[in-house]
Amino acid sequence: MKTKITAPEIERYIQNLYPAEDPVLREMEALAKKNDFPIIGPLVGRLLYQLTHMISAKRIFELGSGFGYSAFWFSLALPRDGQIFLTDGSKTNLKQAKDFLIKANLAHLATFHSGNALQILKKSSGPFDIILMDIDKEEYPKAIPIIKSKLRVGGLLITDNLLWSGRVLERSGEPSTMAIKKYNRNLFNDCDFISTLMPVRDGVGVSLRIN
Repeated sequence: MKTKITAPEIERYIQNLYPAEDPVLREMEALAKKNDFPIIGPLVGRLLYQLTHMISAKRIFELGSGFGYSAFWFSLALPRDGQIFLTDGSKTNLKQAKDFLIKANLAHLATFHSGNALQILKKSSGPFDIILMDIDKEEYPKAIPIIKSKLRVGGLLITDNLLWSGRVLERSGEPSTMAIKKYNRNLFNDCDFISTLMPVRDGVGVSLRIN
């Protein structure tokens, strides 16, 4: 089963409430559509932008950056001395991300790392104000303790794909679905976080670290 979480008509209505987007963002969205490349999309992008402002975030780490769409939204909200760390297994994706951020005059905020995102996070100096997780879904459950060691109290863990096109409702042995269901159980029962699952796009988790 694959379910559209938010009705397309509702998404269009919400999107039409907003002012016109940056032309670089439109270019990135066109590229994603052309190549069938998954991105968080403008509705979640605005959420990332807002959350960054709300907690006055200065240091952000992305576990999985693709070609930089989510990093673009984060970077728009960062202060001039902010930092965002992008990770991806594909050097091609990171090259595209850098090119887009240069085009938008945001690349000075960014550091790019190619390889396994969790291993890169382990070796990085924390703490971070926001950590975004959008890596291979089978790796989700083992990420929580690593994230805790790098995320400050009062910081946010933001996780994509927590409804997995509705497949979380299935009794499925498929590894990625099982991993997301396990991650959801672990995260929402973790006393170090207060978590909310927002039924936007493919399900976005926002978790405030309280301990």
